Amino acid sequence: MAATSCVAGLGSPLSLARPSSKPSLASGFIGTRGAARNPLKLKLASGGRSFERNWLRTDLNVIGFGLIGWLAPSSIPAIGGKSLTGLFFESIGTELAHWPTGPALTSPFWLWMVTWHLGLFLCLTFGQIGFKGRTEDYFP
Repeated sequence: MAATSCVAGLGSPLSLARPSSKPSLASGFIGTRGAARNPLKLKLASGGRSFERNWLRTDLNVIGFGLIGWLAPSSIPAIGGKSLTGLFFESIGTELAHWPTGPALTSPFWLWMVTWHLGLFLCLTFGQIGFKGRTEDYFP
């Protein structure tokens, strides 16, 4: 015996007898649902291109020029006659002198490490934007 129940607001009785292999809920409010689609295979509304698998589009030119583009200015002796790269590498040597004990929170190593890497990542990010923007004609 199949028992049916009318749920308020759905407009159609639901069967409680046996669940189907693919449950579907149809009503005037929700409507029928189609088959689930893979969003990675859908065509985009603009341009009709599908999702690119190599979305990062890594290029060794960007990494090489970005590293050189950061090492050159960070090696200028501008901080008390020393460069940022020199101070960072010097602090690495100082901290390795008392290894395996890690650097203290008050060590200047943390300031030089964060500053040096922040500059490097900014240079790499802007390099990726600029290089790929030029090759894909985003800039005039």
